[in-house]
Amino acid sequence: MTHETEPGQSRTPAAEWTVRGSDRDEFPEVVRVVGEALLAPDTVEERLESVSPLIDAHGYDRILVATDADEVVGSVNAFPFEMTMPGGPRPVAGVTGVGVWPTHRRKGVLSALMRRQLRDLRARGESLAALWASEGGIYGRFGYGAASTESALTVAQPHSALIPDAPRDPALTLRLLSPEQARDQVAEVFRREVPARIGRFQRQRVWWDRVFADTPNVRGDRSFLKVALVSDVRGPVGYALYRTRRVLDRTGWQSELRVQELVAGTPAARVALYDHVFNRDLVASVVVENTAVDDPLWNLLADRQRITAVSITALWMRLVDVPAALAERSYAASVETVVEIADRYAPWNAGRWRIKADEDGAGVELTDDAPDLSLDVSHLGAAFLGQHTLAARVAAGVVTEHAPGAAARLDAALRVAHAPVCGLIF
Repeated sequence: MTHETEPGQSRTPAAEWTVRGSDRDEFPEVVRVVGEALLAPDTVEERLESVSPLIDAHGYDRILVATDADEVVGSVNAFPFEMTMPGGPRPVAGVTGVGVWPTHRRKGVLSALMRRQLRDLRARGESLAALWASEGGIYGRFGYGAASTESALTVAQPHSALIPDAPRDPALTLRLLSPEQARDQVAEVFRREVPARIGRFQRQRVWWDRVFADTPNVRGDRSFLKVALVSDVRGPVGYALYRTRRVLDRTGWQSELRVQELVAGTPAARVALYDHVFNRDLVASVVVENTAVDDPLWNLLADRQRITAVSITALWMRLVDVPAALAERSYAASVETVVEIADRYAPWNAGRWRIKADEDGAGVELTDDAPDLSLDVSHLGAAFLGQHTLAARVAAGVVTEHAPGAAARLDAALRVAHAPVCGLIF
């Protein structure tokens, strides 16, 4: 465990790593360390051009660095997001910029950074943290649980027909526009839809700059970004951002259309967007990226067995403050249970907590009563968004169930109507 050496600094007992805040002047060193840790192919200068606007918008005061003498050897940061959680939009720390210099791996640098960051987040009153992991084996030990899955769905022609009774509205209009023409309207549709989708976060202008980035390096062998915008009489109600890749070989046209993001406010708007991308001429396959596991396409395609899904782990969730995070969450059913939580990196969470919740809210308090479940805090993080169950972890033997059925009852309370989706790596 780290210990304080002076205000704003901490050290690990295993090595003399100082963990402290950073600033704009030191940011190139942070970028150097993180870029090397992630095997980034670009130079520090090129990477600064890419990431500095995000940090300029959110501030440099949340960056932490670990130093060996005067050399930066590790870093971690967190964006202050407003992200939709079960129960509505909440402050969530979007952990990012995590890296350790290769010669200092496995020496306690990341452990020191994580402990300090968790303390800082708690002091700021942020009860939840989320991240995208570069490697799945890293973050479980720090209390993060793999909480959501996203998929890229591929449909090849001629198998893209939708079911006959797919909802269609002849009053809707669809236009194919450039990002410059559609940006403000796309951002407005997204802003309206964020509160309805667990895992999304509200995007400042700098994040839209990233979404609409259309440089040759971003495009690769694909076209410039296109925007299909669907509107009703009141205005835009949905959009699809996509690129095409032109392929012609001896067998004919084998072009691909790849949807980067599709957001719709109504079922009919979604169908209009699917009709558009599936019926582009010369296209042999359509890939819809960043979809939730319950994406409506599974129920709209006439032959769902023609969908090829490639899934990845998306958000990892961390309960920074267990009672606050659980009390802020919504619940689908009444439950009263005692959970015993182990938390190596945030010891204020460790102990037995009585959760008493229903559709109107929840109360969470320490108790000496016997536990119904015993688990590491990472498993609670994995179940927090409602996609994954504690019962599955009981079956795997990594969560202990003392009272038969306790996991299933808590899972029923944690259930959500729709699977989470974030759709944008941060």
